[in-house]
Amino acid sequence: MTLRIHRQFIGTVAAAAIAITGFTAVPARAGDDEVGAALAALLGLAIVGAVIHEKKKDRRERHTVHTPVHPKPLPKRVNRKLLPQKCLRSLHTDRGHRRIFGQRCLNNHYKFTRSLPAACHRDVYTNRGWRGGYGARCLSRHGYQLARR
Repeated sequence: MTLRIHRQFIGTVAAAAIAITGFTAVPARAGDDEVGAALAALLGLAIVGAVIHEKKKDRRERHTVHTPVHPKPLPKRVNRKLLPQKCLRSLHTDRGHRRIFGQRCLNNHYKFTRSLPAACHRDVYTNRGWRGGYGARCLSRHGYQLARR
């Protein structure tokens, strides 16, 4: 918005400069009063244009109403398959690196824990003991995705 205003102002100044340059390039005549009158008229037009521009700008700013945008929630059929990102854990086990969604975290942050496929449930032993959860790759194969929020 301000960039457009600056461009308009620069264009006005450039047009005035070109007009003034054209007047000064004309050889002096006996009617120097005409040149002065023309310059005064151009200066007056520039001032009137600037005042009109400021009035319009003030009017636009007054009538601009900013209303907050509240996105609609996703439909349940889509929302059900999005798993919370904060529940994804990377665990180092004696069998290697495992990525699972923690059972306790899913119970607290995901409404549809009971509908998760039982085939994806894993009990993993870590250096902190047994952990329950759902395998990330298995859930992905069943159509579940990670919510990117």
